[in-house]
Amino acid sequence: MTIYVVRRFLQSVVVLFVITLLVFLSVNVIGNPVDILIDPECDQACRAQAMRNFGLDRPLHEQYMVFVWNALHGDLGDSFISKVSAVKLILERLPASLELTICALLLALVVGIPTGMWAGLKPDTTSAKLIMGLSTLGFSVPGFWIALIMIIVFAVELGWLPSSGRGETVEVLGFKFSFLTPNGLYHLILPAATLSLYHMALITRLVRAGVRETIFLDFIKFAYAKGLSRQRVLFIHLLKNILIPVVTVLGLEFGGLLAYAVVTETVFAWPGMGKLLLESINVLDRPVIVAYVMLIVVIFITINLLVDILYSLLDPRVRLSGAPK
Repeated sequence: MTIYVVRRFLQSVVVLFVITLLVFLSVNVIGNPVDILIDPECDQACRAQAMRNFGLDRPLHEQYMVFVWNALHGDLGDSFISKVSAVKLILERLPASLELTICALLLALVVGIPTGMWAGLKPDTTSAKLIMGLSTLGFSVPGFWIALIMIIVFAVELGWLPSSGRGETVEVLGFKFSFLTPNGLYHLILPAATLSLYHMALITRLVRAGVRETIFLDFIKFAYAKGLSRQRVLFIHLLKNILIPVVTVLGLEFGGLLAYAVVTETVFAWPGMGKLLLESINVLDRPVIVAYVMLIVVIFITINLLVDILYSLLDPRVRLSGAPK
């Protein structure tokens, strides 16, 4: 176990280094932020001074070495626009994005697992066919269109839920959360539901496929033969085995949700990292863009490691140490 964790950690360090190089190069070859930040009537001397102030007058390799050195000390630069640390800006928006992402995943689990099991256990019923049909829609319909329809139906026509903003928040351990207040919870429902629909459909199909594949295996028949109740067989023996692919998907999709919730956050004016990223791209605020991508990379690497470790808890046959059988 220890050997495996150490090996994966070293691999993660290499991946992180490669990603820093790719991200830095890709961000720095696109446009010039000075063209946006300075006055259009600024002369050449003023332009050169702005380039020096932002450190953009140095060769690209020198900029990269400075970036790596500062990153090792936890400094990813200051925002060109707000003159505040890019890491600080990202961390200020992180709780809002985490709250939205976690709520969306929980909603996808709460709905996806029961519906998937029902569709797998009773595949020929009308309800099961309806579930699979709706899951196909969840895959097919674009997220921005779903968001707009939800706003029109639940916010404009029915007036049940607010269409934008985060609502009232409560500060806990220095971070603000909206789900702890009734008003904030109302604001959270629409964006969380929109963000969860694709993953709800994905989990439903994964669980349904797992049930159809596992229900006829020998260990399930043996569990029934031992006299175990149907509930124990389904929710202990069956569910535990089919959760392995679900855990894999959830681990990867959590990082994906956190990284790519830009559309949902923009449509619902949710003040998260995705909205900040879009605003930074529009003005070529390179430090904020790089800080955002680096944070997402670290999250992805950490989640992948945790998912691999969790495999051993769900299935003892997974040998994390790599020892021969």
